[in-house]
Amino acid sequence: MSFKSLKIGKYTIDKPIVQGGMGVGISWDQLAGTVSNEGGLGVVSSVGTGYYESKSHVKKLVADRPLDALNFYSKEGLTAIVKNARKICGDKPLAVNVLYAINDYGRVVTDACEAGANMIITGAGLPTNMPEFTADYPDVALIPIVSSAKALKIICKRWQKRYNRLPDAVILEGPKSGGHQGFTYEQCGLPENQLENLVKPVVEEAALWGDIPVIAAGGIWDKNDIEEMMALGASGVQMGTRFIGTHECDAHANFKDVLLAAKEEDIQLMGSPVGYPARGVRTNLTALVEKREGPAIKCISNCVAPCNRGEEAKAVGFCIADRLSDAYEGNKELGLFFSGTNGYRLTEIISVKELMIKLTQGE
Repeated sequence: MSFKSLKIGKYTIDKPIVQGGMGVGISWDQLAGTVSNEGGLGVVSSVGTGYYESKSHVKKLVADRPLDALNFYSKEGLTAIVKNARKICGDKPLAVNVLYAINDYGRVVTDACEAGANMIITGAGLPTNMPEFTADYPDVALIPIVSSAKALKIICKRWQKRYNRLPDAVILEGPKSGGHQGFTYEQCGLPENQLENLVKPVVEEAALWGDIPVIAAGGIWDKNDIEEMMALGASGVQMGTRFIGTHECDAHANFKDVLLAAKEEDIQLMGSPVGYPARGVRTNLTALVEKREGPAIKCISNCVAPCNRGEEAKAVGFCIADRLSDAYEGNKELGLFFSGTNGYRLTEIISVKELMIKLTQGE
């Protein structure tokens, strides 16, 4: 079967494949620009943009890390990333992912719009006030990430009442995705929360609000998986982990090596200062954290509101901003390497062009 294009707001994505936003620095200009150029939707992660181009956009560093949310979520860094992605994809649709749980959420959304993003994607919490920050940018499509039909209903009700606006699309993320989950540890394993069982009720809820396109995410790997989601009523899919296995992925070569070496049992759920369980690869860092021997927690970047200025980081045993940025910089000893459940299936690094052909035409 050939896939239909994906319409989101006023934009058309030729191939209904959204590349997941992965931070710190895993999906920046090279990956996002190339995916959009190849007919999918490239997604720039807004997390840790202070680290872009060797932190050259940062006004203040402490211990060689961007100080506070203003520098960690650097407007100058994000603007440069989007500008450089545009050099690759031209005026093709390009999205920016902004986590709801971050400090300075509203500012970063506005920064992304000013930088020229065509779409904003937001997960890690229910973004009930998302339209507030894009009022001056009516053409920017808004895409919340949900994990249930109930969550979508809450967002639609709130947006319609407050802003006379509805989502232009919705991403439904099941519990096999990399990074943070929209479920508790226990809920991640329940049959009713598996993606294949969530798509139908979310598609039905979306239809009540005017056929909002549903994009399925979490554990999708190949053309067969995409076809399965489409058959259930999804209009497209989002894939993150598989794009790490591309030459254009902005991750350090060591990050890609960690995934290439990972076995199925190495990819596990772990605690996170963000307040949601997160999925990543067991490494030297996770062993240290379990023994309470991880690196010192200093909360230099003040990245996420739920962490409460490092309190949750101390409870969990690591600072997520420092450890994700270490992974981006290739530190295998202290880096935190997020991956979806299928990360162990990466066996080679290929081009985004090759991957898109595999995903749309089969292996």
